[in-house]
Amino acid sequence: MNYLWFKAFHIVGVVVWFAGLFYLVRLFVYHVEANEQPEPARSILQTQYAIMEKRLYKLITTPGMVLTVAMAIALLVTAPDLLKETWLQVKLGFVALTIGYHHYCGRLMKQLEAGTCKWSSQQLRGLNEAPTVLLVVVVLLVVFKNQLPTDVTAWGMLALVIAMAAIIQFYARKRRLDKERAALVPTAQMNQPSVGGST
Repeated sequence: MNYLWFKAFHIVGVVVWFAGLFYLVRLFVYHVEANEQPEPARSILQTQYAIMEKRLYKLITTPGMVLTVAMAIALLVTAPDLLKETWLQVKLGFVALTIGYHHYCGRLMKQLEAGTCKWSSQQLRGLNEAPTVLLVVVVLLVVFKNQLPTDVTAWGMLALVIAMAAIIQFYARKRRLDKERAALVPTAQMNQPSVGGST
């Protein structure tokens, strides 16, 4: 019975953790894009995003990670033979990558607050896809264990995930270009000479 309790709260932890990771880097994108705003909007937005990022990281994302890891340890203490399974060893490798990603996000958050972050909003959008890939791989390992499928359906699902990520990136790029074009139109109109002269 303890095993099922640990498993239930492990899943809760994973959901909370990844929800935080998904939204955190999205806030980073908005934080960087606030640089394009005139003052005082720029300072107001950056201050607000810094507050939101800290609260999300400290009150949701990090507790989600701690709960996930604590319940995973409890599961392994309850059923230590699981550690002999190849799929679990591979899964733990991807979990370690996710923990590294989590801490790197904490570092980026501090850089954004200090105004020293060198990432562009487009690069951050790409970074935001990393937890999606990690989550998909971990879920597949948990569901299929050592029988990870390599048939047409599996490749089709992989292609679908890649296509979705590409469409999201394409849409973000289109929005950015449309915004840049819209900003250029008023400037071009102001620089045009007026038709007709004074009499």
